[in-house]
Amino acid sequence: MAAFTALAVAGLALSAYGQIRAGQAAKRQGEAGKRAAESEAQLAEYNAAVADLQAQDAVARGGQEESKFRTNVRTMIGSQRAGFAGSNVDVAYGSAVDVQTDAAFLGELDALTIRTNAAREAWGYQVQGEDLRRRAEITRKEGVMAAEAGRAQAGSAYWGAAGTLLTGTSSLLETRYGYGRIYGGRR
Repeated sequence: MAAFTALAVAGLALSAYGQIRAGQAAKRQGEAGKRAAESEAQLAEYNAAVADLQAQDAVARGGQEESKFRTNVRTMIGSQRAGFAGSNVDVAYGSAVDVQTDAAFLGELDALTIRTNAAREAWGYQVQGEDLRRRAEITRKEGVMAAEAGRAQAGSAYWGAAGTLLTGTSSLLETRYGYGRIYGGRR
């Protein structure tokens, strides 16, 4: 009987120990999930900062391209004026003025298109950056939830180990000393 009792106690202890170890592993896994989520969130924030820089670069490049294009239009209009003047055409009257006006108007439309395209490109990067920041925020929350879930599983495992020990001890006491018979003969 003593050997049976010793084996039963050892079994209870091993079962409780296993539950505690499982709880500790769940807690470690939750904390590892939180650390991984934090790393992922930091990467997303870095990428968001890169997208912000790309947006600024798009606007700056667009401004430079627009300025260069306007300079080219002015140069072209100057060449037109020189060509008209070289042909003894009055550059301030009639068709010569119409040609220069049309060139200036179309040049302005193209310059504004360049500006608009740069703004659209920048907007795309800004949206991407905002999306990445939101993802970082969500990922951090997921990490916190993983850590909380690990702690909850650990707590549950600890309570399970305590329950195993109590139930097993009760069963052993009943088997060894007739605990159930002492209190009313119920089994």
